[in-house]
Amino acid sequence: MAHGRMKGIPEKPKHGKKTVLRLLRYLAGNRCLLAVVMLLVLINIGTGLGASYLMRPIINNYIVPGNADGLAEMLLLLLGVYLLGVVATNIEYRLLNVMGQKTVARIRKDLFHNVQRLPVGYFDKKQYGDLMSLYTNDMDRVSEALTDNLADFITAILTLLGIVGLMLYISPLLTLVCFAILPLMMLAPTFIVKRSKTHFKAQQQALARLNGFVEEKMSGQKVIKVFGAEERTRQQFAGLNHDLKAQSLKAQLFSGAMIPTMQALTTLNFVLVTVVGALLAIVRGLDIGGLATFVQYTRQWGQPMNQLANLYNNLQSAVAGAERIFAVIDEQPEPCDIDTALAPAVQGKLEFQDVWFEYQPHTPILKGINLTIEPGEKVALVGKTGAGKTTFLNLLPRFYDVAKGEIRIDGIPLTAFSRSHLRSIQTIVLQDTHLFAGTVMENIRYGRLDATDQEVIDAARLTSAHSFIRRLPQGYHTLLENDGANLSQGQRQLLSIARSAIANPAILLLDEATSNIDTRSEMLIQNGLDKLMQNRTSIVIAHRLSTVQNADRILVFHDGQIVESGTHAQLLALQGHYFALHTRTFHS
Repeated sequence: MAHGRMKGIPEKPKHGKKTVLRLLRYLAGNRCLLAVVMLLVLINIGTGLGASYLMRPIINNYIVPGNADGLAEMLLLLLGVYLLGVVATNIEYRLLNVMGQKTVARIRKDLFHNVQRLPVGYFDKKQYGDLMSLYTNDMDRVSEALTDNLADFITAILTLLGIVGLMLYISPLLTLVCFAILPLMMLAPTFIVKRSKTHFKAQQQALARLNGFVEEKMSGQKVIKVFGAEERTRQQFAGLNHDLKAQSLKAQLFSGAMIPTMQALTTLNFVLVTVVGALLAIVRGLDIGGLATFVQYTRQWGQPMNQLANLYNNLQSAVAGAERIFAVIDEQPEPCDIDTALAPAVQGKLEFQDVWFEYQPHTPILKGINLTIEPGEKVALVGKTGAGKTTFLNLLPRFYDVAKGEIRIDGIPLTAFSRSHLRSIQTIVLQDTHLFAGTVMENIRYGRLDATDQEVIDAARLTSAHSFIRRLPQGYHTLLENDGANLSQGQRQLLSIARSAIANPAILLLDEATSNIDTRSEMLIQNGLDKLMQNRTSIVIAHRLSTVQNADRILVFHDGQIVESGTHAQLLALQGHYFALHTRTFHS
């Protein structure tokens, strides 16, 4: 019985039974395939055990008495049994792959569909890397478990039970001798694993420190070179690398003892069975064929035990991964729209009536906002970071719902609109742009999928993106790389603004949309933005002085409240919050 080298501490699921039952329900979607696979598993086990047992009559009836009559037929039968097992195994694993991939495809579909229904607040709390890990690492573990490990696990259990049953049938006494060393064979790996666990944990911590250090230094190479810190960085890496090496050696020293220890115990077991079996053949007349078959089973029973030990760790990791996937699938989606949701034409009048909002209980971000914005009015929001400006914008598309109070559009509460319609009449341009894989034209058209090519070009002209798009290698048909990596930040922002222009919204929300655009580019698009804002209710989180000066009204946010309101000149004359903010931030 041989055990492989340990790879680390297996990850344990929190609700293993519940998760396994749920995976089985997904598998049950392929009932016919599952039934065929289980039949093939039984054939595979039966042929494996049966072929070994055929050695008993062959030895007893033909080889020992020297009887050649019928030996050829028995050997052909033995060959046929082996061939049947080979064919059954090949078909089994082909069908397992089909069944496993179909099951994983359904899980992946459910995961992606529910992610699309989750509220914006969920993504504000989660790192994108964690979500991507579900689609890669965790889904791969589940796929491997369903296509290979699960069938191997079941096969190993049934094979082990079959071997034990046949051993008892051949000789109960010899079976007891064989099992006498079993406690030692089970305690040895437990002892080694226990001693190794501490060192493997230290090894993983050292590896995490080294990986974090390498990632940080690789992304900061320019800073390292600017300040001449190469030698210091090399020394730090050498220290972390040496620590990892030391911890790895300790961990592998213990885990490396697994193979020789188990091999020695397996050999001892084999010797005991052979010696006692030989005595039983002499004293009690155990048939030679039975002894040879029993010895064969003794050599075979270590394999399923070894498989069970290794597969158990793999299945635990897979179930832990599935548990994380199901946790996201079970996340509460954004509430469904009401059936009587309104879809009227919108003029763009906004009313905030005693609006309170908090991300965390008892920690209000907005405190009693009362405000009316008239249709077509351009309002600028200013204030220190964390004053509540972006939160104010996020309430309008119902990315979040108010904790208290009410927001109305044209006198109608936001909750009376369907979310899809509410978001179709608004467009928000964020400070952080995002472009999708595809052409420039496809990215602009994302704002309104039924827009014609000419409408796309007109939107680009309006926002001054047309001139730089024409200079691209394939113009509007230029493919964008990795979130528009082949464009400058300012060009990406221009495309994002053009995407908003083509949506033709009644309400325009700009969250510091020009903060990543240089002064010259801002001058080019300012006229386009002014045209875009005409006859539209526009709310702009101000970053540049020009935006503030062109606003019909400026709202000064401080600690979640609107503390001042008026035009640029009016607020300067007050010499209050806006005056101080303008002097410190906007003054040039």
